[in-house]
Amino acid sequence: MPTPLYRFHCTNGHDLVADRQGKRLPTWALMRVHAERVALDVMLSSPRRDWSTWTVEVYDASGHQVLSKPFTDVLDNRPTR
Repeated sequence: MPTPLYRFHCTNGHDLVADRQGKRLPTWALMRVHAERVALDVMLSSPRRDWSTWTVEVYDASGHQVLSKPFTDVLDNRPTR
């Protein structure tokens, strides 16, 4: 069975950071971790922006949305130093 392909798009409903390449990940858990990494990478690319309305939306190879995670949830889950 082939490893599933996922696309990780980030949006606030107006602007979009599209994932044109996608990533193959063998498990649901790894897909969720990668979604959080994508959100963090987008936030780090423009740190002064208001991210409160942004989400990372994950789609499978058929174009079905399989996960939607608000950036604020990603920020809340970061480990503290």
